[in-house]
Amino acid sequence: MRPSMRDMFKVFGRIGLLSFGGPAAQIAVMHRELVEDRPWLSEQGFLRALSFCMLLPGPEAMQLATYAGWRLRGVSGGLLAGLLFVMPGALIISVLVGLYATYGNLDLVQAGFLGIKASVVIIVLLALRKLARKALHGVDAWVLAGLGFIGLFALNLPFPLIVLGAGFYGLLRGGKAGEIDGTIQSFNAAQAGRQLLTWGGLWLLPLIALSLSGANFLANIGWFFAKLAVVTFGGAYAVLAYMTQTVVEKHHWISTEQMIDALGLAETTPGPLILVTQFVAMLAGLLAQGPALGLAAGLVALWATFVPCFLWIFLAAPYVEQISSHPRIGAALKSITAAVVGVILNLSVWFALHVVFAEIERFEYGLLSLAVPNWSSLDPVALSLICLAALVTVLTRGSMVFALLLMALAGACTTFL
Repeated sequence: MRPSMRDMFKVFGRIGLLSFGGPAAQIAVMHRELVEDRPWLSEQGFLRALSFCMLLPGPEAMQLATYAGWRLRGVSGGLLAGLLFVMPGALIISVLVGLYATYGNLDLVQAGFLGIKASVVIIVLLALRKLARKALHGVDAWVLAGLGFIGLFALNLPFPLIVLGAGFYGLLRGGKAGEIDGTIQSFNAAQAGRQLLTWGGLWLLPLIALSLSGANFLANIGWFFAKLAVVTFGGAYAVLAYMTQTVVEKHHWISTEQMIDALGLAETTPGPLILVTQFVAMLAGLLAQGPALGLAAGLVALWATFVPCFLWIFLAAPYVEQISSHPRIGAALKSITAAVVGVILNLSVWFALHVVFAEIERFEYGLLSLAVPNWSSLDPVALSLICLAALVTVLTRGSMVFALLLMALAGACTTFL
């Protein structure tokens, strides 16, 4: 018997409100609610769905919730589950942007953010360690990770090029076919075409309308985050350096420090970490022209980031078994994931440099383009807070929200030194 929409609203609403702590914690909450506490999904069905969502660009936990909703009640169930996973965090982000814009320049608040930034450095390093353990098996994987790091850190290559290059290598190399456990559904071109036109149109037509209307700022926001949604393999951490490169260095929407603050605040909210796109867009709009543009920019970023998640799920969900077991697609995903380890290493170095040093210079020589710190600008307080953040993370057993709150308090206390 299928659950009612009312029951799904209660369960997926609770999942959305409790989805703190990143994808691993979010997936654990879903497993408890959907497999352990009620027989809505089988263990094998849940694991197949998770494997499928990890093949897709975008936040896998949000897409897993959407897939589970689709499995239970079709498109309406998928929409309900996906929206309930995102909306609590999106509402909190909206409030945090307003508070940040109003009080972010106060000395005490800035000191608190220094503690949060120190904690973010450790959080990204932990994400790097977890992904490396899962992804780096074999010489090829290590080489791809190294090339991903060099491509971004030393050559300043665009992130999409790194993803496409690694994926193309995996497609050429191929791999073993995965096991198939479940019913195979034949490909229905007409059904797939309808889903592609419906959700592709819903995603892109508003952005086209913004471009034609002359709303250049909102159009640029929308198209950038739409492009980001297509290349977000490996989680939000993988694209943060690319996002920063674009929003800070190319468009000058926000500063590097504000970008790091945005990530720290996004870590404290429920829902996918990629909600940082909403924070960045809202803050950029608010700084450019006030609250009205900030709200509009946040809505455009949410639309451009999350509508494609529904597109991927509703287009491909009937063919989970074929997709997850295809040898070349599986090999492409593994290659991309390996390269993403190097991308996140670049992000870790980038964060640490900008937190610990007040001045970062650019060394250019031929194809090389390296970020080099000015050692005289080293901040011993920031370095000490990073060391403290590592200890706090161990003592709080990986509870990111609790660790971030403690580090914000520790940072604020430095104003009394």
